[in-house]
Amino acid sequence: MLHATGPVDHLLSTPSGAPPAAPAACQARHHALRAFRWYRGDPGDPAELLSGFLADNGLPVRNLGRTDDKNRTIGDSTICGAALYVSADAGSVMAGAVLGAPSPVPVVPDVYAIVYEHSSKSRHKSDFTLSSSAGTASGWSIGAWRDSWTRDEHAHAVEQVRAAIGRGDVYQVNVVGHAAAAYRGDPAPALRRVAALPGARYGGVLAGPGWALATASPETLVEVRDGRVVTRPIKGTRPATEAGLRELLASAKERAEHVMIVDLERNDLARLPGTGPVRVDELFAVRRWVGLWQAESVVSAPLDGDVGLADLLRAICPGGSVTGAPKLAALSRIAELEPVGRGVSMGGAGWLGHDHLDLGLTIRTVAADGARLHAWAGGGITADSDPIAEVDEAAAKAAPIRAALASVTLP
Repeated sequence: MLHATGPVDHLLSTPSGAPPAAPAACQARHHALRAFRWYRGDPGDPAELLSGFLADNGLPVRNLGRTDDKNRTIGDSTICGAALYVSADAGSVMAGAVLGAPSPVPVVPDVYAIVYEHSSKSRHKSDFTLSSSAGTASGWSIGAWRDSWTRDEHAHAVEQVRAAIGRGDVYQVNVVGHAAAAYRGDPAPALRRVAALPGARYGGVLAGPGWALATASPETLVEVRDGRVVTRPIKGTRPATEAGLRELLASAKERAEHVMIVDLERNDLARLPGTGPVRVDELFAVRRWVGLWQAESVVSAPLDGDVGLADLLRAICPGGSVTGAPKLAALSRIAELEPVGRGVSMGGAGWLGHDHLDLGLTIRTVAADGARLHAWAGGGITADSDPIAEVDEAAAKAAPIRAALASVTLP
């Protein structure tokens, strides 16, 4: 069933008060006005339905290149922007790709948007809580994490991808695993800790009835600002030590994997109507996220014509760094290999304002559903990938998220 819009009374107030990429000027005075929800299996084109909803609320989704920093007034409300979330499944639908296993967090919509207003009026807030039981709201505990596959099963999936590369079916595939842990108490402080991890460019929390997600993502899925569209793919990871930095910079395997995804992102932008020449502004720059070095590039193009949100999402989603190349063939392999759906991970979350769009890729992202926490981690597989090393890399990416949720001090 399609849930096109809903009143603010049906929204859970965001635990942190700050959705991913929300402008600092809005965070102290924005109020949720109305919401859009679309679930896997609902009818219609999610990209077009989302665009229609946002356009009806005065946001410039039909021409993202138009610079306009003025808020729009609808009735007695001043619309300042919207928080957006698009799942990996929704991205696959937009791309016309094969869908894999269903999400382990089905309560979370696959497309979600909340329109915010600047208003001095008081708003009723839902008293809904994500506490797992009535008597534990003041305490917090997490049970043991249960992975969706064993280390051996994860390593076997890596071997299957290498075999597919050897046959020429794909060049690279991103393989992702899921883990869940039961919890007791109010997860809001734990989710805020995740969003505050060092290097979280898109740190924030987004919530709805019965669910919340927190992201510590460092990666830009797509940004439109000042007449340019930009994506910043991340590929290549090592421990944030001097030795790790030297190893990352010297790794031919990591650089080849990275360049392959940069080329994929260049192609994604090049086939977007209304864009000019695509360029690589920065290649293989090393950034830090918590205790890891990661390699990032910057790919951009000018907006020479009208570029709408629906076309942009169809061109970019799902992100190339979490799918592989060729993208549709990689998504087909992912659907075969991963036993649990990607849920809130490997999608996009961010903000649409009157003068910009900024969506982060939902890596390093966790969801709470009232009973369990859910987290995902993985990595890109190439012909030269070592299965055990890939399993260990996924564990290294997951560790800071688990530590933040458990309130464990990182070394």
